[in-house]
Amino acid sequence: MSTLVIILIILLGLFLLILEFFVFPGVTVAGIGGLIFTAGGIFLAYDKFGSTGGNIALVCTMFIGILLLVLSFRSGTWKRLMLDSSIKGQVETVEVNAVNEGDEGVAMTRLNPIGKVQVNNMLMEGKCPGHFIDENTEVIVKEVFKTYVIVKPKNKN
Repeated sequence: MSTLVIILIILLGLFLLILEFFVFPGVTVAGIGGLIFTAGGIFLAYDKFGSTGGNIALVCTMFIGILLLVLSFRSGTWKRLMLDSSIKGQVETVEVNAVNEGDEGVAMTRLNPIGKVQVNNMLMEGKCPGHFIDENTEVIVKEVFKTYVIVKPKNKN
């Protein structure tokens, strides 16, 4: 087995390991194959060239592997590959003293048991535990929380 074949086997192993890091997350065939090819290439170097040649192949492989890892961290490769998005939504909150217990409103959507209600000309999330309330049904506010209100149908106690 020639020196070129051993070098190509080791480089193929390192390439598969790079694929494992950047393309295929988790433990996949690429990572396992990369370890097998790299270890096999180093083993073949020990077998063909003895301990001196094997040690040189091992040190060079470790140096190249560490160099590739350092370059991947420095060049911003991770930043180009990672998901970079932000959530611009917000939680609707009920304004303090804008809605009080006993206020009346209308179910804008079906409360099954959660939906939208309009109380004091404000549209907010309403919950009606234990009941299903149809759309356009009049409701009464039982409790007020920061992000929603608990309501009951007006005709039920």
